[in-house]
Amino acid sequence: AMIASIAAASTFTTSVDQITEAEWNDLLPQFADASIYQTWAYGTVSWGAKNLSHILLKRNDRVVGMGQVRLVRLPVLGKGIAYIRWGPLCRRDVEPLQEETLREVMLALKAEYAEKRGLMLRIVPNIYDGDPAAEVWQSTCQALGFSLDPRVHVYRTMRVDLTQSLDDLRKGLHQRWRNYLKNAEKAGYTILEGASVELYDAFLLLYRQMMARKQFDTTVDVDQFKILQQTLPLPLKMQLFLCQREGRALNALVVSHVGESAIYLLAATGNEGLKERGAQLLQWRAMQWLKERGCRWYDVGGINPDRNPGVYQFKAGLGGHETRQLGGFEYCTDSLSSLCVAGGERLQAFSRGLGAIFGRR
Repeated sequence: AMIASIAAASTFTTSVDQITEAEWNDLLPQFADASIYQTWAYGTVSWGAKNLSHILLKRNDRVVGMGQVRLVRLPVLGKGIAYIRWGPLCRRDVEPLQEETLREVMLALKAEYAEKRGLMLRIVPNIYDGDPAAEVWQSTCQALGFSLDPRVHVYRTMRVDLTQSLDDLRKGLHQRWRNYLKNAEKAGYTILEGASVELYDAFLLLYRQMMARKQFDTTVDVDQFKILQQTLPLPLKMQLFLCQREGRALNALVVSHVGESAIYLLAATGNEGLKERGAQLLQWRAMQWLKERGCRWYDVGGINPDRNPGVYQFKAGLGGHETRQLGGFEYCTDSLSSLCVAGGERLQAFSRGLGAIFGRR
């Protein structure tokens, strides 16, 4: 039995930074737990190519796990953090999560980034409370010495189950929301959809009108998302939906669909669309489009009922179930890296506080 278990374990192999961007792009959509945040383009545009690392886990030459890692290190010392946002990925296609695969991926990450490079390893998996894989994630992380860091912001959202029939999805919409949708369907709007830069530019115009009107602060960089859209290969590009009347743009919606879930990333209502109900029509069309493509979940893109009650009410109208991700799991054996990360994050929080006081980001 001992020989058999050693033989089974030896079928797993790890490779680090031995993959091209094109190969990564081909593999990514094959994972059910993939998202836009694990695309090579997102990493490059957000953090810079030189600050990325890519790890693969193979079993009998088949890739069964992968993770894009952001590296933040102090010059000279080389200490810092290896951060995985919404990863690693370990569920191929519609397969259930294999506990052994998850364990081997996490061991590989520990060995490479914590033990070999001496960095703090922080993992924020794309797993939600109540998911079939949630308990396996928690028990595996605990068994391997990872701790849940209470300082890490936990992503809170609602998810609509798109495996329901369209009739049931429509019945699941809140009554007032459904009435608004009915009115919008009779209003003679035109919907344009696609992944072109022209459509993204049309969204940007509406977004700038909205921001000038609302004048609230945001950490979202819509220009960065435009570069991302230009960089992503076609199968991974964001999908845009634009609501028009008589050739004039009223509302826009930007959705990302990678893996089994889609995320409502960005939306905008122009000045002319304020009294219209094009936003409801675009959300409904997006859900139809995602359902046609076999999408499992529609993630409404984060909620905060206290700070943004209006947006919360709109998103709640879609009939999803409220949930949250498991949080951030950390592993570190290097006390200097741990100190550097803690100090850096305190400075970051302090500067954000100053920004809020003086009214700038």
